[in-house]
Amino acid sequence: MAQVTLKGNPVQVNGELPGTGSQAPAFSLVADGLADASLKDFAGKRKVLNIFPSVDTPTCASSVRTFNEKAGDLANTVVLCISADLPFAQARFCGAEGLENVKSLSLFRSPEFRADYGVAIADGPLAGLAARAVVVLDENDTVLHAQLVPEISEEPDYDAALAVLK
Repeated sequence: MAQVTLKGNPVQVNGELPGTGSQAPAFSLVADGLADASLKDFAGKRKVLNIFPSVDTPTCASSVRTFNEKAGDLANTVVLCISADLPFAQARFCGAEGLENVKSLSLFRSPEFRADYGVAIADGPLAGLAARAVVVLDENDTVLHAQLVPEISEEPDYDAALAVLK
C-alpha cells in the first residue's frame, strides 16, 4: 500500500505500481463503442499509460492535452489515457478538444486494473477511482518508467516519462 495526497490530505492507495524492468500486468479495458481493448491489442508498440481519476478535472484534462501534444513526435508509440470515465465522456472530451494522438480507455468494468497497477484509491473523496500515475512500456510490455504522482492534484513528470522513449 502506498500513500499519496489530495490537496495535502493523505490518501491510501492499494496495490503496487509495476517496477522498472518488470513485465506489465495484462489488462482488458473498455474502448470506444464499449468494445474491449487489451494490452495485447497494442503489441509491438511502445505504450505510455496515463492513468488518472477523471478527465472532468482540470489536472487530468491537462495531462491528456499534454500527452496528446507530445505523442505526435513519438515513433511507434501509443498513449493510453486510462480513467474510470465512461467511454462516451472520454470521446466527448477528446472530440471537443481535437485530441487525436491519444487513445482513451475506461476501467469502469475492470476493478482489477487499479489493484494490478497499484493505483486503487482506497479512501477519501476519490475512493474507487485510480490515483494519478504514468507507466511507460516498451514493445514487449517491459516497464521502462513508472511514477505514482505523490499529489493527485499535480501533473506527472512528463519529461521523465518521455525521456525513456528517446
